[in-house]
This record gives sequence, structure tokens and C-alpha cells, in this order.
Amino acid sequence: MKEPIFYKIVRPLLFLFTKLKFRPIVINKENIPKSGRVILAGNHTNNYDCFTLGVTTKRCIRYVAKSSLMKGFKGIIFKGLGIIPVNRNIKDKSVIPTCVRYLEKEAIIGIFPEGTINRTNDIIMPFKKGAIVMSLRSNCPIVPFAINGNYKKGKLKIILGEAYIPESNDVERETKLLEEKVIKLLNAIGDK
Repeated sequence: MKEPIFYKIVRPLLFLFTKLKFRPIVINKENIPKSGRVILAGNHTNNYDCFTLGVTTKRCIRYVAKSSLMKGFKGIIFKGLGIIPVNRNIKDKSVIPTCVRYLEKEAIIGIFPEGTINRTNDIIMPFKKGAIVMSLRSNCPIVPFAINGNYKKGKLKIILGEAYIPESNDVERETKLLEEKVIKLLNAIGDK
């Protein structure tokens, strides 16, 4: 699948910025396939998470992000980066089919199933079902990930789990299992 032209231009700058400013440590980078469709799904702690996750692969990650980012000048930038907008004010039925179309073209979709930045004291917020529904509709593997740290230099870690395909069509159950995989990764980061 072709990368957006703007993404090709901006990616090296964002990569350099992220590496120099946050010095993220990536664990299990090899779990992201070099080709083929995949969904990256994990926790959301900061506005910079999409940049941080971007250093885990040279491939273009098409993020599902709130549609309000698509307004004004920044909307031109985000559209050029290949963002898939979701209207969080309604049950936006266009997002899953759009993501599935990208996945059918062997894309990487990045999604934060919490739906927003976790500003609670909980390790994660309950996941929404989108990642699982996308996976089931496209027969696409999910690579769970966890980002931990406070975005201070040398304190940020990203761990990638093993790719898997949900074992059942029970969306509620599979969403809970994805949550558990991300929590397990968050706990594993503390051990590394």
C-alpha cells in the first residue's frame, strides 16, 4: 500500500524528534511484521503516543484519531499523515469499514482502544471494541502494545506483544482479552 506523500516527507523529522526528545526504548520490535496487514492496539497515555509508536516500524501507521483533529490547518497535516478520523460524539459507523479497506490493502492500523488519553489512576481504561471488530472483519492479526513512562528522556518504554488473531466471535470477551494482554505488557515493562 502506498504511503501518503506528506507522511514520507515528515516521517524522518518526526522519527528524529521522537528519538532525540524521548529516547524511547522499544522491546520486541520484531513483533511488527515487515509486510502485510496488522492492527497495533494498546494503551494511550499522552498526545505524543502516535509519534512514539511510529518509531517501532518503518512502515506507515494509519491511526484512528478523533475527527476534531481534522479541522483547520492541523487537519491538512493530519490528513496528509493518513489519519482515519472518528467522530466520538456519535457511533461513527464509517470507521470500521474504512479501516477494513486499508487492511485489505495490507496497511497497518494504529488504534488506542481506550478511546482517549487515560488521565485516571487506573492502569488502563476499559477498551472499546473497534480493534477486535476490525480484526474479525478482516481476518487480521493484532499486535498488542504498551507504552509506559513519563516522556522524560530515557524513561519511556514501548513493548510489543506477539501478534494474534481473536479465537472467537465474542467481541466482548475478545476485547477483555486484549485489555488483559496490554495490562500484562505494562506489568512486564517494569521488569525490563
